Amino acid sequence: MHPTPPLHPAQKFLALALPPVSVNGRVQRFLVAAVTLALALLLAWLPLKMAVLATGGVIFLTLALLQPSLVLLALIPVIPFSSQLALPLGGAKAGAMELLLLLAVALWLLKILSSDAVWGKPFKITHGPLLAPFAVLLAAVGLSWLNALSIRASLIETIKWAEMLLLVLFIVNLLPARHIKWVVLVILLTGVAQAALGLYQFVFKVGPDGFLLFDGRFLRAYGTFAQPNPYAGYLGLVLPLALSLTLWAFEASPSARSVKWAAFGSGGQNRAVQLMYLPARLALFSLPLAVMLAALFASQSRGAWLGFAGAALVTLVVRSKKMAVLVAVTGLLVVLGLLLAGSLGSGGASADAGDENAVTAIVTRRFVAAARIFEITDVATTPVTDANFATVERLAHWQAARDMWRDHPWLGVGFGNYAVIYPAYAVGRWLDPLGHAHNYLLNLGAETGLVGTLAYLIFWIWIFTVSWLVVYRGNGFEKAVAAGAMGVFTHLNIHNLVDNLYVQGMYLHVAIIMGLVSVIYLRQHITSERV
Repeated sequence: MHPTPPLHPAQKFLALALPPVSVNGRVQRFLVAAVTLALALLLAWLPLKMAVLATGGVIFLTLALLQPSLVLLALIPVIPFSSQLALPLGGAKAGAMELLLLLAVALWLLKILSSDAVWGKPFKITHGPLLAPFAVLLAAVGLSWLNALSIRASLIETIKWAEMLLLVLFIVNLLPARHIKWVVLVILLTGVAQAALGLYQFVFKVGPDGFLLFDGRFLRAYGTFAQPNPYAGYLGLVLPLALSLTLWAFEASPSARSVKWAAFGSGGQNRAVQLMYLPARLALFSLPLAVMLAALFASQSRGAWLGFAGAALVTLVVRSKKMAVLVAVTGLLVVLGLLLAGSLGSGGASADAGDENAVTAIVTRRFVAAARIFEITDVATTPVTDANFATVERLAHWQAARDMWRDHPWLGVGFGNYAVIYPAYAVGRWLDPLGHAHNYLLNLGAETGLVGTLAYLIFWIWIFTVSWLVVYRGNGFEKAVAAGAMGVFTHLNIHNLVDNLYVQGMYLHVAIIMGLVSVIYLRQHITSERV
């Protein structure tokens, strides 16, 4: 047998776009001419705006068929805009984010169906290291459907986790390891864009009057998320990557080949020239870190602050034990100092622009106010003020979720059914279900019972274990990405103790990070087998 000659890109495109059947060169040329003529007639008939959109869509689809990674790069910046770019659909919402995810799945299926025609061999489906925990979790939450009052609500919530699994599998099967750096770069740029928007809102007071801060001098940043807390949660899911990569850029030797792409130079340069590029390499990651940290402060989200503190500590621990100890001691001293400042000047600290301790005073007051949660004994009868509104509201929802779990200990009230059942468990004046219990573990316990909660804990233990193995075996850029991913997962789980970050597309952002870890894990596994 003669070996199959390599295909031209146009032939690859046709083999991907058409059913997996053999077509000769004459048929292919006819199809190319027919498609070109059809597009020309369509563009001539459409209005200008529609023609431009159609042309752009065709170009993007063509490039995506040849390089599926482009769909992932397009999905990342769309995620923060998911609520703005969506329309109601059967009680849920669907928009650009869902279309891109659907395109990713379609490309994966086309790859499977046409692989033999294009590359002369069947496509091998790679499951990756995270299929098992997803399967366990989906099976567990599926059992809770037995108690669901609203199957539609359960279906909508279950689809989220199925989408996460599909996206992880897409990344594992179609993202080359060499493209990870571009995915990370787009994630950082998207985070910086959101941070810049939030700082603009903070300084120029662009937003609802209810978000005003410090006697109206500033306004809580909320980006494209409509609320400060999910906005800060999104930043917290990007910041650990920026932190880990900044440390990597700082620690790496200027002559290290593994960082030459970040140094904007080649490995053959002399040491003096490479040292000149060191500031550029540091700026590439430290600038996003600084901008996003400023925006995180501007959000005034205590849950995000706590989440990032834990994420930073975990990121540092897995990268350097000595640095972790130093940061832990420093952090403890800072916390003690804040508590002391709060006890000495409770309520008296000023946030004036000229006050050197303005930031300390602001942070102290935020956490001192949150600490009053321990003084509340009866949510239903506690007087509500502007100062304690958010705290009492959260406690009311925690109590409702706890009562749901108590009444349905094993399988809960049904996945996604918290808001449906809430009126029967509402506490006092807190009649609005808000969509979730502002504590994901309690929310999950209420909806899926002990079975679902244990599956969720196993799910995250598995993911942290895989991530740690990647960090342990890795080095350079890949180790930095995995360490940052562990920080992202830490922030998610800490912040979820007072909120729910599986909203507004952020669950797909988490899935992308999981996919990157999986790709690195598989590459390391293949390399170790060859050795």
